Amino acid sequence: MSNRLFFPLIAALALALVALAAVWPQGLGARAPGPFGHTPIQQTARMQAAMKRETEASEGRIKAAREAVADAQTQALSPTK
Repeated sequence: MSNRLFFPLIAALALALVALAAVWPQGLGARAPGPFGHTPIQQTARMQAAMKRETEASEGRIKAAREAVADAQTQALSPTK
């Protein structure tokens, strides 16, 4: 392939990729500019509430597990038989 054909094709491909990157949906991260993209799922009120419930439940399970370990250690150190 001659250089007269190859380099303009590569330049056109590069410009096409830059244009595609400018309008391609941004996934679940930041919203794409202008009329493209949508509100990320994690930023919706419904998902925020679900994530908060999940975090609180996880923290509750961790707290219960820590209390169970502390109780088991207390029983091991000072048995009440």
